[in-house]
Amino acid sequence: MNGMVQIVLFFVVILLITKPLGSFMAKVFAGERTFLHPVFGWIERLTYKLLGISPEEDMKWTTYAIALVAFSATGMLLSYALLRLQGFLPLNPQHLGDKQMPAHLAFNTAMSFTTNTDWQNYSPEVTISYFSNMVSLAIHNWMSAATGMAVAIAVVRGFSRKSAAGIGNFWADTVRATIYILLPVCLVGALILVWQGVPQNFLPYTQAHTLEGATQMIAQGPVASQEIIKVFGTNGGGFFNANSAHPFENPTALTNFLQIVLIFAIGAGLTYTFGKMVGNVRQGWAIFAAMSVLFLGGAIACNLSEQAGTPALVKAGVMTDATSGQPGGNMEGKEVRFGIGGSTLFATVTTDASCGAVNSMHDSYTPLGGLVPLFNILTGEVIFGGVGAGLYGILMFAVLAVFIAGLMVGRTPEYLGKKIQKFEVQMAMLAMLVLAADVLVFTAVGSVGKAPKEGHYATLNTTRASAYGGTDTPYGDLANNVNNSGPHGFSEIFYQFASQTGNNGSAFAGITANTPIYNTAGGIAMYVGRFLMIIPLLAMAGSLARKKAVPVSSGTFATDNPTFTWLLVGIVLIVGALTYFPALALGPIVEHYQMQSGVSK
Repeated sequence: MNGMVQIVLFFVVILLITKPLGSFMAKVFAGERTFLHPVFGWIERLTYKLLGISPEEDMKWTTYAIALVAFSATGMLLSYALLRLQGFLPLNPQHLGDKQMPAHLAFNTAMSFTTNTDWQNYSPEVTISYFSNMVSLAIHNWMSAATGMAVAIAVVRGFSRKSAAGIGNFWADTVRATIYILLPVCLVGALILVWQGVPQNFLPYTQAHTLEGATQMIAQGPVASQEIIKVFGTNGGGFFNANSAHPFENPTALTNFLQIVLIFAIGAGLTYTFGKMVGNVRQGWAIFAAMSVLFLGGAIACNLSEQAGTPALVKAGVMTDATSGQPGGNMEGKEVRFGIGGSTLFATVTTDASCGAVNSMHDSYTPLGGLVPLFNILTGEVIFGGVGAGLYGILMFAVLAVFIAGLMVGRTPEYLGKKIQKFEVQMAMLAMLVLAADVLVFTAVGSVGKAPKEGHYATLNTTRASAYGGTDTPYGDLANNVNNSGPHGFSEIFYQFASQTGNNGSAFAGITANTPIYNTAGGIAMYVGRFLMIIPLLAMAGSLARKKAVPVSSGTFATDNPTFTWLLVGIVLIVGALTYFPALALGPIVEHYQMQSGVSK
């Protein structure tokens, strides 16, 4: 009941903030004056002047895409250089340098934060300086979030405009998203986190002496300012290795609830923004309803699975029922401060929203409990999704939904007064197939591939192989850093590439991927997952913007009612099942049956 109450309370809060936030964002991206313009308007005007930007310039989709890619590539190269040079830069009291950040890891990290993935193949406390956190990486927490919103708005303009050549101005969209949406919330939110006990300083790590006489280094730093944009921008990269399970990142029940609300806030609000921009808010609520059904189903399933515990616990005589004195269920890998309800809700939200922040270890979930966050990512992160990514992802499925509906009734499909023709369907399918191929091909290679053992990695692999009583792990040299065998080990590899391609960033844990080959492959997967999805959707938006509106007729399929909502939910589930079921069967599904039968491997 505790978990169910948290889910309901959370959903009510999201429902309450969707309309006001969505209406505000619609005004911001339309260039209209808001209550924040007297405070921040001068920053917007100064930015345009310094960069020579004309916000009124309307860009074709090709120009918009080139600006996006160039902006992201420049930021990525800057971050790579700064990470490699961190030993020579200021705000580095722990004297961390290029030894902690070799070339392959710097490539993976720079690509990760550029693509809004924030996958971390390192322990931040012993790898990244304060300067690297604040400049090399956090700059992308703002850039990638703003560009995600910009792309979503550009795609919406494709549906809302009639016979237009352009889809907006990338620079104006990005600047407005940063100044009027991200900045004010992060200023207030960071102060709330400091009030709740999140550190914000530049002190060296503190050496403490424990009661047993041992010494312990307590990491700290400018955490609050990094934490707030981590969740509000759905970035997910933690200041500490334990991420939001660390008491310095997430100290109280209030901060835990605030974080998951902020993770969903922009994604939910953009559905109402969509309705406002296309001139029919019911269209936005239909999208919101489809996302809500998928979210609630996953959250409830994950909570029930973890609360049920495992047969091994029951056999060992462990109480798995919740009582007034203990939570019951499967508490492995979960913070006692948050329990099963707070942990499973966080896991569902962060994988629905392509955030990737975690307050528990998904590797320790039951097979079906772990399947939920994995499947959330495999949907294409369309269940509210990341900032912007969720909206343009669900619109991709909406195009497929009306196309299938059109085939059923034998007429050309329409959506929001635009005929959905061959080109639009091709672009939607291209984006979808690219993501699926990226996940499945890399997972296959990671499961069976071979790579040479050299130096430090050879030593690590030999040590780990001994744990299996042999000379190799069950998955071959490439995956020697998988700490589990059988279907769970496969799930770790599958989850890694799904998370990287889906630009989520959370991990199953249990897999040590900080090797040259994994860092390189992961960087490529993240690039493909971000830009080879965005570019086809921008092309689709450009094509739609040029089309004239089609008058509504008796044969027009309504897309603002429950029928369309359920069709959209069905399309998301069916496409996900058809694409990924064989891989899911090899991982969490077969592991579930092994767990029930008592087979360990």
